[in-house]
Amino acid sequence: MSDTTTTKTRSVTVAQRTLLISWAGVTDVGKRRETNQDAFFADYPLFIVADGMGGHAGGEIASRSTVDRLEAVVASGAVERESIEGALQLAVGDIADHPETTDEGTGTTLTGVFLEFENDEPHWAALNIGDSRVYLLRDDRLVQVTTDHSVVQELIAAGKISPEEAEGHPYSNVITRAVGASELTAPDYVTLEVRAGDRFVICSDGLTKELTDYGIQHFLREHADPAAAVDAMLAAALENGGRDNVTLVIVQVADESSSTSEARTE
Repeated sequence: MSDTTTTKTRSVTVAQRTLLISWAGVTDVGKRRETNQDAFFADYPLFIVADGMGGHAGGEIASRSTVDRLEAVVASGAVERESIEGALQLAVGDIADHPETTDEGTGTTLTGVFLEFENDEPHWAALNIGDSRVYLLRDDRLVQVTTDHSVVQELIAAGKISPEEAEGHPYSNVITRAVGASELTAPDYVTLEVRAGDRFVICSDGLTKELTDYGIQHFLREHADPAAAVDAMLAAALENGGRDNVTLVIVQVADESSSTSEARTE
């Protein structure tokens, strides 16, 4: 398990209302893997998870390179689609040039959300490459915001298999897009309004292999604090088998007036 997970907060103004964004993230090697090839970055205004793949240290190199390049974008203060795609292009070069990137299959998923500003008004943009996921709990209903780039998702979309059959499918781990040592394909984006009460779960498939959508929703209902919720979901995923590395970030939005007990980090 990780060191103490903490919730961080940041105020943001939306349509002349002050909202409080709070978040927490955690990653764990799980119970079956020797190394953790997942990585995450969670700091205003970008919250992402990357799940690396590739022999030897390849997956770790791919996810770390991608997260490091995106962390630099946040440090520069210009978080937008163009700068994100520029950073991913640099990450592709980092992965290709790394001496321990030994095989063709080296790469990483990337998914998450960031705040985009248009005329000083923010909205969320979810981005996705691969089969890590963004979920949104809105009005007590959990929906998957991103669409997996995977062989089984293509089979589901074509009506060839059911979602239930996808779980045990021999190609269940095969993804069709990644950030890797070859030409970059731009992420898919989904734009969402910023609304008080919304709660995002950004996760690698190490979580969704062990927790159903219902399970994710259950732990969100049980734990109002992001740090408590991520720790509870991680513990449940490990208890259910922990077959893969497990990484998740929770981001949520509240009216500042109803969140007077929250500590400020900014």
